[in-house]
Amino acid sequence: MADKPKQGEILGIPYNFERPSIGRLLSSHWQPGNGMLVRKPFGIGYTLNLASWRSWVVLAVVGVLLWQENGAGDAEAEPDDGDEDDPVEVVVD
Repeated sequence: MADKPKQGEILGIPYNFERPSIGRLLSSHWQPGNGMLVRKPFGIGYTLNLASWRSWVVLAVVGVLLWQENGAGDAEAEPDDGDEDDPVEVVVD
């Protein structure tokens, strides 16, 4: 039986299943000469290149969206009176 390759591409998507090392993990996330996305050091697909300013913009946008989703934006909303379980009168003409 032939050995399967541990790295390569399938349908244009890179994969790498070699045993990861600390040096390879760190160097893959900081590549100043490359674009915003670089190959993952382990696994399938791409990851962010932290040497690119565009990656920091993406991380900032994601952080703001998570901050808003987790309730930081609730201070601007109406206070909850707690009467959601009270009956509501409906008038039909």
